[in-house]
Amino acid sequence: MRPLLGYSRTLIVTAVAAERESVLAGLGLGEQGSEALEEGAPVVVVAGGVGPAASAAVTSQYLTTAMHMGPAFDLVLSAGIAGGFAGRVEIGGLVVATESIAADLGAEAPDGFLSVDELGFGSSRIDADPQLLRTLRLALPEAVGGPVLTVSTVTGSARSKELVQKRHPDAVAEGMEGFGVASAARLWPGTAFGEIRTVSNAVGPRDRAAWRIPQALALLREVFGALAAR
Repeated sequence: MRPLLGYSRTLIVTAVAAERESVLAGLGLGEQGSEALEEGAPVVVVAGGVGPAASAAVTSQYLTTAMHMGPAFDLVLSAGIAGGFAGRVEIGGLVVATESIAADLGAEAPDGFLSVDELGFGSSRIDADPQLLRTLRLALPEAVGGPVLTVSTVTGSARSKELVQKRHPDAVAEGMEGFGVASAARLWPGTAFGEIRTVSNAVGPRDRAAWRIPQALALLREVFGALAAR
């Protein structure tokens, strides 16, 4: 496969195997993926596990290995399915993150939640690479752009949705890995980061009957097919 979006080498990190398989299918790579790391393949796709800790660890592992074996990755993408905030993006929609936010990284207080930013312990926000973001918006004009939240516990009630939307009124979707992948990628100068999500369900009360996971996985395949064709 040729390089993706003009970058010399791309690492795509999903959470689970089903997402990885959809990305691989879209790219026309069959069952290739992490095994291609040693071969210097221009695109490597890996299922890094669920949650920000697992995704950060696996992303760091692959970036470090590539540095020693060469060539290094100059693009890292977090990709997968997500919950969408109704009114911002609907089920079956596509999201390109303008920033990845660790929405539950902070502390509870009598007056509500305090982010690590408010606590003075760092930042809970990592911007997507501006040049990459422009490229993705041109390649995927149907995508909704906006902040994508990263959580360790998925929002599952009306009350928790209300609270998270109050803290992040511009958020378009909620996933579990983006901030972890971004945290690893930003340690490597010259490495662009971005996050792409297809929407399988609405953020809020847990209603599995309304989930559309197969459709979201199919759209993920289509998205990476479109990116590969550019």
